[in-house]
Amino acid sequence: MKKLNCIIVVLSLCFFSGFSQSETESGYGKGYRINFNDDGTKYMRFISWGQFWAQYNDDAPDGTEKLALSVRRARILSWIKFSDRFSMVAHFGLNSLNGNNTGPVGKDASAQLFFHDFWGEYKVANDFYVGAGLHYWNGISRLNNQSTLNMLTLDNNRSSWSTIGLSDQFARHIGVYVKGKLGKVQYRFALNEANTNTLDNDGTPRDVGTATVYRGREVLGSDEAGKVIQGYVDVNLLDQESNALPYKVGTYMGSKKVFNIGAGFFSHPSGVVLPNGEGDDVLLFAADAFYDAPLGDNGSAITAYATYQNNDYGEDFNLGPYATGNMIYGHVGYVLPGDKTKTRFQPYVAYSTRSIDAIDDNANQFKLGANIFFTGHHSKLSFDYTNDKVGNADATGVFTVQAMIFL
Repeated sequence: MKKLNCIIVVLSLCFFSGFSQSETESGYGKGYRINFNDDGTKYMRFISWGQFWAQYNDDAPDGTEKLALSVRRARILSWIKFSDRFSMVAHFGLNSLNGNNTGPVGKDASAQLFFHDFWGEYKVANDFYVGAGLHYWNGISRLNNQSTLNMLTLDNNRSSWSTIGLSDQFARHIGVYVKGKLGKVQYRFALNEANTNTLDNDGTPRDVGTATVYRGREVLGSDEAGKVIQGYVDVNLLDQESNALPYKVGTYMGSKKVFNIGAGFFSHPSGVVLPNGEGDDVLLFAADAFYDAPLGDNGSAITAYATYQNNDYGEDFNLGPYATGNMIYGHVGYVLPGDKTKTRFQPYVAYSTRSIDAIDDNANQFKLGANIFFTGHHSKLSFDYTNDKVGNADATGVFTVQAMIFL
């Protein structure tokens, strides 16, 4: 615990010394922008962010470190507007760089830079767009479209990123999508390629044994598993959210008054192989609600989210955060009263419970944490305690400190 306390002190001193409390989030604008014409309708915009973790796990197995340091995310995103009709997004970076996956000279490390997103988009008509490429216009729920810049909790609810490594590359598929608005209704639908390489499949034919295996496109040589379809629709009952980019905001800290109700799905025909060797369909669907609003004029605000998700990955599928069964998840955060131009505090709590058909039992997770905002989401510290319990196994607890910079 002494090591952990030292890390917390160092991170806090770095942030307090590096950022004045009087700086406001608006001082950063919308990243670095290069205009290509006088009226600013053609431009390239850049943003970059980094998240740095110190984690303490008192339940770590004997012989392993209880304190772990890592770069959780290091990202750069560019958004190019060629005209009112054409745009392109390129987003690259790395995730979870730590002492176990760095290499002597970098090139042999397993955690390397790769494209998270690379897509082009065309405006067909007012509030209707078509795009193609490696994209994040996902289905299922708001959390499956979550931005990593402005999450309420330390990190996203892992089970809500419901297809990472199964049919996609880190929550992104290669495919085509449509998006748009109809009054207060926003929608996104996509037809995508399914991966050949999946988390529990190396792409080579093998006996699936007694487990249901996600095989992506490679189901007994069948072309039926080649494509996935997904979509999400939400009704913006109060302030309207932007859908220029796919990344859903986690907390507005009361800067908007938002109440959205949504529903979505993910369908992958013949996406898994059953123990008897036959292909089976994958079908996920969810309904959710999101609320974010100021509470009076004292600077306080509330953020609340809840979702129900039904997961059918095939009979008795179970792979860590992915399992056939049902999930209920929710979180609530509260920004304490205070001057909006100074340091702000936001405690939060989150809870999820998942039924896992394969073990005929539940997995439960509880989170308790807080964000300290020095300049909004541009510079903040987050503290999080997460307690996990799966079935009859002992519960495990992990304490994490995160320092984040977003420019």
